[in-house]
Amino acid sequence: MDGNDQARSGGCPVIHGANTTTGHTVMDWWPKALNLDILHQHDTKSNPLKGFDYREEVRKLDYEALRKDLTDLMTDSQDWWPADYGHYGGLMIRMSWHVAGTYRLADGRGGAGTGNLRFAPLNSWPDNGNLDKARRLLWPIKKKYGNRLSWADLLALAGTIAYESMGLKTYGFAFGREDIWHPEKDIYWGAEREWLAPSDSRYENVEDPSTMENPLAAVQMGLIYVNPEGVNGKPDPLKTALQVRETFARMAMDDEETVALTAGGHTVGKCHGNGRAENLGPAPEAAGLEEQGLGWINHVSRGVGRDAVTSGLEGAWTTHPTKWDNGYFHLLLNHEWELKKSPAGAWQWEPVDIREEDKPVDPEDPTKRVNPMMTDADMAMKMDPIYREISERFYKNPELLDDAFARAWFKLTHRDMGPKDRYIGPWAPKEDLIWQDPVPKGPTGYDVAAVKAKIEGSGLTLAEMVATAWDSARTFRQSDYRGGANGARIRLAPQKDWEGNEPERLARVLSVLEPIAQETGASLADVIVLAGNLGVEKAARAAGVEIEVPFHPGRGDATDAMTDAESFDVLEPLADGFRNWMKKDYVVTPEEMLLDRAQLMGLTAPEMTCLLGGMRVMGTNHGGTGHGVFTDREGALTTDFFVNLTDMAYRWEPKGKNLYELVDRKSGQAKWTATRVDLVFGSNSILRAYAELYAQDDSAEKFVRDFVAAWTKVMNADRFDLN
Repeated sequence: MDGNDQARSGGCPVIHGANTTTGHTVMDWWPKALNLDILHQHDTKSNPLKGFDYREEVRKLDYEALRKDLTDLMTDSQDWWPADYGHYGGLMIRMSWHVAGTYRLADGRGGAGTGNLRFAPLNSWPDNGNLDKARRLLWPIKKKYGNRLSWADLLALAGTIAYESMGLKTYGFAFGREDIWHPEKDIYWGAEREWLAPSDSRYENVEDPSTMENPLAAVQMGLIYVNPEGVNGKPDPLKTALQVRETFARMAMDDEETVALTAGGHTVGKCHGNGRAENLGPAPEAAGLEEQGLGWINHVSRGVGRDAVTSGLEGAWTTHPTKWDNGYFHLLLNHEWELKKSPAGAWQWEPVDIREEDKPVDPEDPTKRVNPMMTDADMAMKMDPIYREISERFYKNPELLDDAFARAWFKLTHRDMGPKDRYIGPWAPKEDLIWQDPVPKGPTGYDVAAVKAKIEGSGLTLAEMVATAWDSARTFRQSDYRGGANGARIRLAPQKDWEGNEPERLARVLSVLEPIAQETGASLADVIVLAGNLGVEKAARAAGVEIEVPFHPGRGDATDAMTDAESFDVLEPLADGFRNWMKKDYVVTPEEMLLDRAQLMGLTAPEMTCLLGGMRVMGTNHGGTGHGVFTDREGALTTDFFVNLTDMAYRWEPKGKNLYELVDRKSGQAKWTATRVDLVFGSNSILRAYAELYAQDDSAEKFVRDFVAAWTKVMNADRFDLN
């Protein structure tokens, strides 16, 4: 039956295996298979702006015209989605907050840097209700400025301009965030399959917030931070305070920043719960075509303005919700508060007794006044002793709050942008901030050849040079642009003591390289990378390929004063498949941890493959183990890893949880040992295809050149002055 016959007979002419709504994926059929999708995110095939350099084009933006247009927007366009109090500031601030607030310190993922609020799941999270309206209100501005203004920059900027329009002197703003074009499926938001599932499911013990599953920061699926009604929706400000403290710490915020952000975020705008939540339609991703990307539409009652429902809580926090002032602490600290239910049935706190003039006006009718409210997290700022002391200080010294909030807001909206070198535009602050991981400019005028000559005569082994350079560079995370070889922080606490860096070996190598840096005028960061490059060149030469590894001087050496040691703890590798090492056994498999590390480093699947194979044959395993070193020519950059992995003259036999032996089929003699991260390159069909490519007789030189290209990418990943 052809397609026409099928259609005439009433059958569906679509091949369901290719349909987006039916059929099974490979992972559906074989859920235990290694999923390489994490390495294929944001493929160029999905980007309609091929060859477009956003970071260059945004420099041509008319920044002041943009500022004026955004400022005007705050009080214009009040027709289809009327603003509370005639000012969209509260809505825009909440949008920018929720865009940036997904950032988490543990893996650097989330944050405002990609504009991912446009896509699922974030566009349909319960906590992001009605932010689709904020994005749609911004569309005329995005349309006007076009490709010179990314959605990512615009979504972060809108809240900053909103604060300025309400009277806050902001700390500044930097452009340079480049848009993605499809969802970031590689971000793990939690295992729950139910929105707002009880937070117990992501804690070992919900009474101890520090036991929340890493790398998560939000307490429930679909929330940005904590439940505004209390732990699992049960009001208890002291318990909520514990969750707030842990959640904000996982976002890289201390107690003072937490109080400042809570107060500053709730100084303006209001919550919406003056209606029936059951009247709302589905979230944007599930809404009908006629809604055109909007969600939570109320087709039963009015559903906007004073009748809107978002969180279910109802009311403003301050007397003047469109004005930057110290009114939040005035109401919070000077009134007693009692639990009440909002019209939508949510728990909230309201003042026991309040003067009429201290009440905020109705969001649509300024002749009416209504009660303010506080969330359980707001009450935590009053009842937790540490938060209370900070709150009292801010209340008595409003100028301290102004400065603390402006800085914390800047940090919130820029934390995932990386070093200051990546900032673009005239509003970017000049001050060096420790959370930006500052690195001084390094020297470039020294004699590179002389440095290499001294390294070659130093007595260091090839494996020592390559492993040290790798360990220095592998900390780079493309998620928030932290880590990397620039700064030579591998010689500072905490990195010098990390188990994965082999502290004794590292100290010995640094004791040789540091004098060379001092004698030649090069930075130690450059010398470490040069040593690794030299090792790779020697290994290539031993394999019969003459090649020079590209090198760009100019790395600087950071100091302890430039390094927030506690914040760097999260960069410690818990496993490094490239050096065949794991700190301990984990729930996830070693090969999954390899993929996560490779993705954070910005590697593709082919780059990961050739780097791992090359590191094995050069003998760079952690502790010098022989696992995966499938060669009799250790130290030569050969394709032996792939040749012997794919050689059917051998079979693999399990010898432990993460240990295998290569056994000769004829003699029965064991020849080599391996781990899961070695064998996955033979067992996974995609990775085996790459392994077979490099195992071919004609791939020896191609492998070396591919390895050098991937190696150089890793060594230069944090060289934003080059990129």
